[in-house]
Amino acid sequence: MFSFFKRKPKEEAATAPAQPAAAPLTAAAAPPASLPETASADSQPVLSDAAPEQKRSWLSRLKSGLAKTSSSLTTLFIGARIDDDLYDELEAALLTADAGVEATLFLLDTLKKKVKDEKLTEAEQVKTALKALLLELLTPLQKPLELGRHQPLVMMITGVNGAGKTTTIGKLAKHLQVHQQSVILAAGDTFRAAAREQLAIWGERNDVTVIAQESGDPAAVAFDAVASARARGTDVVMVDTAGRLPTQLHLMEELRKIKRVIAKGMDGAPQEVLLVIDGNTGQNALAQVRAFDDALQLTGLIITKLDGTAKGGVLAAIAKTRPVPVYFIGVGEQIEDLQPFNAQEFVDALLQ
Repeated sequence: MFSFFKRKPKEEAATAPAQPAAAPLTAAAAPPASLPETASADSQPVLSDAAPEQKRSWLSRLKSGLAKTSSSLTTLFIGARIDDDLYDELEAALLTADAGVEATLFLLDTLKKKVKDEKLTEAEQVKTALKALLLELLTPLQKPLELGRHQPLVMMITGVNGAGKTTTIGKLAKHLQVHQQSVILAAGDTFRAAAREQLAIWGERNDVTVIAQESGDPAAVAFDAVASARARGTDVVMVDTAGRLPTQLHLMEELRKIKRVIAKGMDGAPQEVLLVIDGNTGQNALAQVRAFDDALQLTGLIITKLDGTAKGGVLAAIAKTRPVPVYFIGVGEQIEDLQPFNAQEFVDALLQ
């Protein structure tokens, strides 16, 4: 079920620049027998017999999580006339769904042009056209997480308090193990004892080493974790960091320091800088993406908690104003509730 990581083909990996003094690739970095080597982004992984049922369950939960927004959008087209009133109601619905002003105006202007050019006369045709535009807007955000390119792959995980960052790290660690990747976790949130304890619990649950200190410099913890991974030939290092608001400038500077120190421990690291976002925070999520991207040059996003009051439109806002790839989305607390972002599935859930 968790076949969502794009693995670098052997021949491409062989020509990639070697990391200075990095440990050689271990056997664990080779593709598992159950998964084909991915030659292109279009290659499809082999799924287990239980995958179709699990997939249906996942899609059902995603649709349920986005049901409120879906209802407000789809009901507009029931028996509607294609006129200014429909466009006004659609504008209000998109703004309420957290799509933001820029994405909303872009979608409306493009939709009106499409309706005119294609001479659409039925409301259902307009709805289909809107789905196509949303899919076109969101598809560039869809990107797989690659394994096997770096040894180790160092992932720095950031986000504000309450976004589900530490829990997400635990889920990802388990998924990586399913793909035969050895993992080390770095408890870089040295300000909050509960965060270290929570990460330690995930480490015990997944039988993963956790590098931690009772107190001290989080950058030093990250450095030690990278050094340990290189010495052991570990495949992936995941560095937890303290949750903070983008307005806390001194703490944002500390994140920059952690990133610099990691780079000293391994040239080119961290290769992935991920921001975990609570899907319920609406336009605040876009502000977080801007701030953390400006500070750290994000490589990907993980959007959690799309299982309650989340409106989902914020992905459109992100795609239009700060198109950082969305690696994963989450709809619940279970490990299987975190899945790779698929634009087609998301749009289908949003406009059922």
